[in-house]
Amino acid sequence: MNEKIYLGKVSFGIKVKRALWNVTRCILFRPFGTKVFRLWRLSVLKAFGADVDWGCDVYASGKVWAPWNLTMEKGSCLGPETVCYNQAMVTLRKNACLSQYAMICTAGHELDAEGQQPMNNAETGLVVAPVTLHEDAWVGMRAFVGMGVEVGRKAVVGACACVFKDVESKTVVGGNPAKVLRTLD
Repeated sequence: MNEKIYLGKVSFGIKVKRALWNVTRCILFRPFGTKVFRLWRLSVLKAFGADVDWGCDVYASGKVWAPWNLTMEKGSCLGPETVCYNQAMVTLRKNACLSQYAMICTAGHELDAEGQQPMNNAETGLVVAPVTLHEDAWVGMRAFVGMGVEVGRKAVVGACACVFKDVESKTVVGGNPAKVLRTLD
């Protein structure tokens, strides 16, 4: 197993926090969609434990699974209709961007001994790993970034790409699974 990946568990306490977050998100986050309310949305995320810089942006239509597992530095952005399924930590370094409709997923399930089916027991079968978008990284529209992935500094994940392995700095990747298309100067 990858050293970044570890067994996950969704405790009763997390379920309660998630329920409170979902209600709060519907009432105090999502309805406030214009740029005028950017600081309000960041305040709501901070109230739920997110470590977000006041200079970042999270669109109201974006979905954050667990604000307490989110770190965003100045200039970073979770764009419109993004999904941040962060059962493990998601970190967006300075000026990192997750474009519209893109998804970050920090969780999965172990496969059975034959590697064919997810294990039925969610308590033992759940695995999680953090995702990091380094400084000036850009994840294009409708791209998918899987658990344990680090997108390097100034790297670009092309639109609709599916990334399951780390992306080196100053590299452009695309496709499913993502392959290196070119390197940047």
